[in-house]
Amino acid sequence: MQTFAATHEITWEKLPDDFVLDDEPVDNINQPLLAAALTESLELAGKLPANALTTTNYGICATLNHKIVVKAPDWGYVPSIRVSREEVKRSYTPQLQGDIPAIVMEFLSDTEGGEYSSKPTYPPGKWFYYEQVLKVPNYTIFEPEAGTLEVYQLDNSGHYQLQPPNENNRYWIAQINLFLGIWQGSRENRTGYWLRWWDEDGELLLWGLELAAKQRQEKDAAQQQAEQQRQRAERLAEQLRALGVEPEI
Repeated sequence: MQTFAATHEITWEKLPDDFVLDDEPVDNINQPLLAAALTESLELAGKLPANALTTTNYGICATLNHKIVVKAPDWGYVPSIRVSREEVKRSYTPQLQGDIPAIVMEFLSDTEGGEYSSKPTYPPGKWFYYEQVLKVPNYTIFEPEAGTLEVYQLDNSGHYQLQPPNENNRYWIAQINLFLGIWQGSRENRTGYWLRWWDEDGELLLWGLELAAKQRQEKDAAQQQAEQQRQRAERLAEQLRALGVEPEI
């Protein structure tokens, strides 16, 4: 149990099986695409451990003053769960079932979602819930149409502070050991702004199609190099024969 004010008591309890979860559709058709892109590159780069959990519009739970609170960020990353995946099929309760999420993301849409709401009364606002209840170390708000990204990190006093980007316009997410930034281009018939990961050396974590294209390029380059070497060997053999020397094969 955790208390942070006389009127706020937090406990971590399993969501009852009969609890009715919000089943509303996502606000924007682009949200699942943005979320899937973030997870895919992590997985292909080997940056998604077997016991890690990525979430997309999936309930993250806590009990506040004896009332269950469920918020479903558009994307989230939990470094490690301590239970089977069957136990977290419907929802996830930090502390009870595993780690606090390392990062949660909200993708802004035309629908007012209260991403900046710090309302402490039930049901609490998203900002208040992520900052004061879950204490998620990284909270990002992304506006995909304009390509604007805000990254907030908990300071020593337990409050979110807006972070400046580095010289490459990226943000270091220490808990994942990766940079987060904006990339512009096309994927799955959507052209626009995307959130992407870069490793500590500045290498972009690739999506599946990009990785396949890179592998094809490397294969073509290797074949071209082999052909050039074969042609050089043939020219050398011809030069030796012109001198009356039969080259060894």
